[in-house]
Amino acid sequence: MIRIGVTGHRGLTPEVSSTVAALITAHLEPYGCEMVGLSCLADGADAVFAEAVVAAGAPLEAVIPASGYRDALPEEHHPVYDRLLAQAVLVHALPHTASTSEAHMEAGKLLVERCDQLVAVWDGQPARGRGGTADVVAYARSLFRPVSVLWPQGARR
Repeated sequence: MIRIGVTGHRGLTPEVSSTVAALITAHLEPYGCEMVGLSCLADGADAVFAEAVVAAGAPLEAVIPASGYRDALPEEHHPVYDRLLAQAVLVHALPHTASTSEAHMEAGKLLVERCDQLVAVWDGQPARGRGGTADVVAYARSLFRPVSVLWPQGARR
């Protein structure tokens, strides 16, 4: 089975999120349930991807950067995060306590190292902080992992 990881922007508008969901679903459709999805389950692209993996009937693996990660996510995202985490067949919990940019970069690296290809929901802009989407994409490319960039034409963060 192919292992597909995700990196992408958080805080997507409802319109962008809906379009991203369609792009991800179309990208994953050829694999059906013959894939494993890897996600950090953050609000935005990570959760949209994880939802598509679960909807396809494929196994989901979660990569958790720190024990304080959930608390650092927006409170309104907690129910989605909890539901997706409960559906994960495997959880890779890093040993960090604080949800820092260093913990996020380490989680991104682990995700890339454990996948065969990376889906990047990315506008092509530089990362806004260490461990952001651009940094994870650069790391994947440094390892020659195939990267599929999905971003709605004309959309803004």
